[in-house]
Amino acid sequence: MGQFIVSARKYRPNSFETLIGQENIARTLKNSILRNQLAHAYLFCGPRGVGKTSAARIFAKTINCSNPSADMEPCGECESCRSFAEGRSYSIHELDAASNNSVDDIRALTDKVRIPPQVGKYSVYIIDEVHMLSQAAFNAFLKTLEEPPAHAIFILATTEKHKILPTILSRCQTYDFNRIGIEDIVKNLRHIAECEGITISEDAMHIIAQKADGAMRDALTLFDQMVAFCGKEITYEQVIKNLNVLDYAYYFKLTDCFLQGDYATALLTFDEILSRGFNALHFISGLSTHFRDLLVCRNGASQSLLEIAPTVAKNYRETARKCPTDFLFEALNVTTACEAQYKQSGNQRLLIEFALMKLCRLVPAAAAAFSGNGTPVQVAEPAQPAPAPQQPEKPVQPAQPAQSEPAPIFEPLKRTAVAPGMSIKDMMLKADTPAKGAGLRGVLAAGGVTTAAEMPISVSGESVIEAWRKLADAEPGTNLKAALTSSVPHFDPDSMEIHFEVKNAAQKEWIDKNRRIRMEETLRHELGRDDIRLFIDVAEIKENNSAARLYMPSDRDEYLTKNSEEFRNLKNDFGLEVN
Repeated sequence: MGQFIVSARKYRPNSFETLIGQENIARTLKNSILRNQLAHAYLFCGPRGVGKTSAARIFAKTINCSNPSADMEPCGECESCRSFAEGRSYSIHELDAASNNSVDDIRALTDKVRIPPQVGKYSVYIIDEVHMLSQAAFNAFLKTLEEPPAHAIFILATTEKHKILPTILSRCQTYDFNRIGIEDIVKNLRHIAECEGITISEDAMHIIAQKADGAMRDALTLFDQMVAFCGKEITYEQVIKNLNVLDYAYYFKLTDCFLQGDYATALLTFDEILSRGFNALHFISGLSTHFRDLLVCRNGASQSLLEIAPTVAKNYRETARKCPTDFLFEALNVTTACEAQYKQSGNQRLLIEFALMKLCRLVPAAAAAFSGNGTPVQVAEPAQPAPAPQQPEKPVQPAQPAQSEPAPIFEPLKRTAVAPGMSIKDMMLKADTPAKGAGLRGVLAAGGVTTAAEMPISVSGESVIEAWRKLADAEPGTNLKAALTSSVPHFDPDSMEIHFEVKNAAQKEWIDKNRRIRMEETLRHELGRDDIRLFIDVAEIKENNSAARLYMPSDRDEYLTKNSEEFRNLKNDFGLEVN
C-alpha cells in the first residue's frame, strides 16, 4: 500500500496554467518574466488557501528555468526544475517567519543572500507569514530588502497585510489575491474526483465549495474528509450530515410558515434544528443568507449572484415567486438585527424565537393596514344576508329585501360610554349613519357586470374588470382582497387610466407605497398594454351616499360635530379633543 498524499499537496498547482482563480496575477508575472522586468521584492497577500505560496514557487521556478515555454511556463525537465521538484534546490529558499521571526534569524538570512545561486540566474527567498516578524526583525530587514544583490529576489507572503510596516510595503510590488469563486472550486473538485475515480453529486460539490469560503486548500481538505467517510460514492445527504450543514429544506419549510403566519410550526422547526446540534447563531446567519438568495431570485438580472447548486436554485426561484418583495426586505431587517444582538443577549434562544414570531407576522401585518385598529380582520363571503341591527329605543322598521354583500373591511371602533346612558355609538345612530352599499363582489356574483363600449385599442371595461378580479384573487391577504373587491374600478379609454377608489387615506397610502406598482404591472400584463396607468383615489364621503362609511376617528368627530347637538355639548362641557 503506497503512502497517502492529501489532495491539497498531490494536486498543488505547479504551473501558472494550473493556478486557479488568479488569472490576472498569473498573466502579470508571466509578462514581467517575458519582458525581463523583474522586481527585487514582491508581496503576495490575500486570504488563506488561495495560492499565494504556490504562485511564489511557480514564479521562482520559472525565472530559473533553462527552457521555459513560449507562454512562460516552467519546462519541468531542466536541472533547476528537477532539483526544485525533488526538494534539493539551493537556488530557491523558503522561510517560515512564524517560527523564524527574531533579529538573529534575519541576520542569518542577510548573510545567506550574499551567496550567488549554484544553478540558475537568481536566488529566490520565499518568506511565508511575513507579518509575524518582530518589529526589530523588520527594521533589520529593511536595508537588505531595499538594496539586495543583483541575483537575489524576495517574495513575501502574508494573510494580514495591515500588520506589515509601511516602509516594507513601499519596497515591494504588491499583488492582492482574491478568494476563489465557487464555480472554480467545483470545477477543480470535479477534475480531481475524475482523476481519483470518485463519484460525487453536483449538490455535494457546491456544499463543499460553500463551506470552504473561497479557499481551495480548505475545499480539498473537506473533499478528503468526505472520501474517508463515504468511500468512492459521495452524496449530498452524506455531505450535509458529515459537515454538519443545515439542509436547505429547513429554510424552505420556515419560509412557508412565515408566509402562512404559522408561528407554532416555525418554533417547533427551530427546536428540531437545535436538537440536531446546530449552532443557533449559524442558523440565524444562514436564514439571512436564505432571504438574500430569495431576494436575488426576484430579478432575472441578479440571478447570476446565486452561487448554489442548479437543483437548489430551481427551488429558490419557485419560492421567490411566492414571496412579496416587501416581505423579503423586512425579513432581512429582522434576521440581521437578531444576528447583531445575539452575542449581547442574555436569553439567546428567546431572541431567535421572537425573531421567528415577528417573521410570521410580517405578511398578516401588511394586511392589517386595512383594519381600523391594526388587527387583521378575516373577511369571508357571507352565506346569507346579515340581520338588521337591533334598535330597542326606536319602532321596528319594515324588513328590507335580502341583499348579499361582503363583510366590512373592519368593524367600527368600540369605545366605552362617556356618560351614563349615552355613548358615541348612540350618537352616530341618532345622526342617521348611511347604510352599506353593495361592492364588486356582489355585482360579479349576480352576473351584472356592466361592459364599457368597445375600445378601438381592444381594451374594454369588461376586460379591465376581469383583470382586476384576477389581481384581487392573487393577493394573499384577505383584508387587501376585500378592499380590492369593495367597488368597481373606473376605466378611461382615452387616457388609458384605471381609477380605483378606497375608503380612506390610510388604505391609499399603503397601496401606493407597497402594491400600486406591482398591481399596475399585473394589469398591463393581463390587458396586453404597456400604457395602462393605475391611480388610487379616496372616495368622498357624502351624507346621502349609501356606501359611505366613517373609518378614521377624525372623520367620525367631524361628522358627529356637524350632525349631533349632544356630541357638541359633550365636547364643550368636558373640553374634549378627538385625536
